[in-house]
Amino acid sequence: MRGTWHLNDENNKNVIIADSSTGVSTAIPLKVREFFLARQPILDRTQALVAYELLFRNAAVGPARVTSDLSATASVIAHTSQLGMEKVIGDSVGYLNVDAAVLMSDIFKFLPRERVVLEIVETMKVTPEILARIEHLVADGFRFALDDVITDSDDVQQLLPLVEVIKFDLRDMPLSALLKLTPRFKLSNKKLLAEKVETQEQFQTCLDLGFDYFQGYYFAKPVILSGKKLSPSQLAVMHLMSLINSDADNDDIERAIKKDVSLCFNLLRLVNTPAVGSPRRIDSVTQALMVLGRNQLRRWLQIMLYAEPCKKGQAMTPLLRLATTRGKLLELIAQQVEPRNRGMADTAFTVGIMSLMDTLFSIPMEEILEQVSVVDAVSDALMHRKGLYGDMLSLVEQMERIEEAGSMLDDLVDHFHLSSEDLVNLQLSAFEWSDSVARYA
Repeated sequence: MRGTWHLNDENNKNVIIADSSTGVSTAIPLKVREFFLARQPILDRTQALVAYELLFRNAAVGPARVTSDLSATASVIAHTSQLGMEKVIGDSVGYLNVDAAVLMSDIFKFLPRERVVLEIVETMKVTPEILARIEHLVADGFRFALDDVITDSDDVQQLLPLVEVIKFDLRDMPLSALLKLTPRFKLSNKKLLAEKVETQEQFQTCLDLGFDYFQGYYFAKPVILSGKKLSPSQLAVMHLMSLINSDADNDDIERAIKKDVSLCFNLLRLVNTPAVGSPRRIDSVTQALMVLGRNQLRRWLQIMLYAEPCKKGQAMTPLLRLATTRGKLLELIAQQVEPRNRGMADTAFTVGIMSLMDTLFSIPMEEILEQVSVVDAVSDALMHRKGLYGDMLSLVEQMERIEEAGSMLDDLVDHFHLSSEDLVNLQLSAFEWSDSVARYA
C-alpha cells in the first residue's frame, strides 16, 4: 500500500512513512506534546454525555489553527496508546477526525475500535480505493461519522451506506437547508449530530427535527430565569459554604450538616469516593470533617450542588464534568505557577467550579455571590475575568474551545510560563479526576 504509516511502537517518538513503490522509508518526529488538546462533549436527547470529540491545535504554528490532518491524528493515537484512552475520554466514546492519508494507513491497530468513531473530514475526495478501505475497516468493527455535511452530493451518497452518524455544523448550515436535508438522512436510518450548538433555542430546534446527538456549549450557558430561587437543599449547601468561608466553629458546621438529612447522606457518599483517597470508610459527619478539613469540605459541597440534578434518575450531568474539570485544572495550573502556595490552588479550584453556578442555578452570578461570601479576587475572576484567577479561568475557557481560540490562548500560555506539554499533562490529570468524581457522585 502506497504511503503506509507505522507508529514506532516502542516509544511513540516517530512515525515511519513507507512508500511501497520506491521502498524508501522516512522517519518523522511526532512531537506529541506540541498540540493543545480539547475534548468537546457530545450529548444525547436527554442531555446525557455519550461521547467526546477530541480536537487539537498545533501549538507551534500560531493562533487559531485547528489541525485535522494526519499529523494530528497520529499524535492523538500515539498519545492515547501511551496513556490509555480512558485517561482522555473516561468511560465515553471518542470521535477522531480522519482524512484520506489516515484511512490508507495501518495506524488503526493502535485504536480500540469499540471506543472510537472515526469522523471523515468534509474535504476528503472519495475514490474507489478510499471506499474499499472504509468497507474493510467497517467489516473490522470500526464506526464512521461524516463531518460537516452541507449537501447530499455524490461523495456523500457513496459514503452513506458506510457511516452511522451524519454531522451538521450549525454555523455553516442555514435552517432552510437543515429542514431539507435532515428528513433524507433520517429515512436512511442515520443518526444525526448537530455541532456548534450554542443556544437552548438551537438545541430545541434540532431536537424537534429529530437529531440524536448535540455538540456545543449551549448546556454551559446561563439561562437566567426571572424570580428563580434556590431550592432548600441548595440553600443549605450555600449556607454551609458561607460558614466555612467565615471560619465558623466546627460544632456550628457539624450542626448545620446534621440539620439536613439529604446533605448528610450526599456528603458521606461523596467522601467515600476513590477521588478522596481515604484509607478507611467514613461513616460519620465528625469523621468526614476530620478527614477532609475545611478546604476539602468546601470543595465537596461545591461538587454536590452539580451532582444534585442526577437524583432524578438521569444520567450524569455534563455540567458536573465540565465544572469539576475546570476546578481541578485551575488548581493544577495554580500549583504549577506557585508550587508552594496551597491556598492559591484551593482558591483557583473554587473559581473554576463556581464559574458555572449561574448556569446551574439559572440566576445571575451577582446574586450567587450575595449568598456565599468570597474574597474579592474570586469575585473579580467570576464577574469580570480579572486578576490572576480571572486570567487562569480565561485560559481554561480558551482551551475548552480551541476552535475559536485566537491569540489570547497563546498570550495566556506565555503569561503563565507554561508549555503545551505542561498543559496536556495537567488536562489529562484533570480529565481523569473529574471522570472519577462524576462516576461516583
